[in-house]
Amino acid sequence: MNRSRAILVLLAAATLWACSSAKEDWNKASTTNTVAAYQEYLSKHPTGEHSTEASDRIHSLQDEEAWSQAKQANTLDAYHDYLQKQPTGSHIKDAQDAITALQRDADLKAAESTGTVAALQDFLKKYPTGAEADEAKAKLSALNGYRVQLASVKTEKQAQRERDHLRAKYGSILHDVVIAPANSGKGYGVTSAPMSQTEADSACGELKKAHQSCEVVKSGTGRS
Repeated sequence: MNRSRAILVLLAAATLWACSSAKEDWNKASTTNTVAAYQEYLSKHPTGEHSTEASDRIHSLQDEEAWSQAKQANTLDAYHDYLQKQPTGSHIKDAQDAITALQRDADLKAAESTGTVAALQDFLKKYPTGAEADEAKAKLSALNGYRVQLASVKTEKQAQRERDHLRAKYGSILHDVVIAPANSGKGYGVTSAPMSQTEADSACGELKKAHQSCEVVKSGTGRS
């Protein structure tokens, strides 16, 4: 009987010691609050009271470290790498928003670098709103100051007929063909869509090669 009681006492003492040790290890890991500290706790107590919490904290710390590295690099590759490494991370939306912002900025710079109306118009089709869109519109407004004057007629009906003919024949070169009241206030002009001066000069050159008369004019101000 005394031997059995002694064994029970020893078992109780061992249990208390194990609980005390697990608690101390958890307190140590919590205080240190590093991936290594929580991994050490789990290696000693894989099924301990705080094993799930330790795993969650490891994931959270790794997620924050990965996000910090992505933000510091601030590149498309870095944010894509974060999304690949942390598919359930807490910064998924932040990474996606950052990717969108960087891509928009890169696309705007590419459009601006071409110096053409068409490139900026394509950008605005893709990104119709936002700060970059406002910048593209301002740039487009500065570039979009020229047209190719194609014909001058007396009546709107004549203008429509001439527009349809020229649009079918040269629409791809001129972007579009439109009707506008003549600057004199009498009759109608048939012109290209707004362009940059470079585009207008190039388009008019192509038309002249095809024996189509034309002239580059500033939008709303008469001849260039």
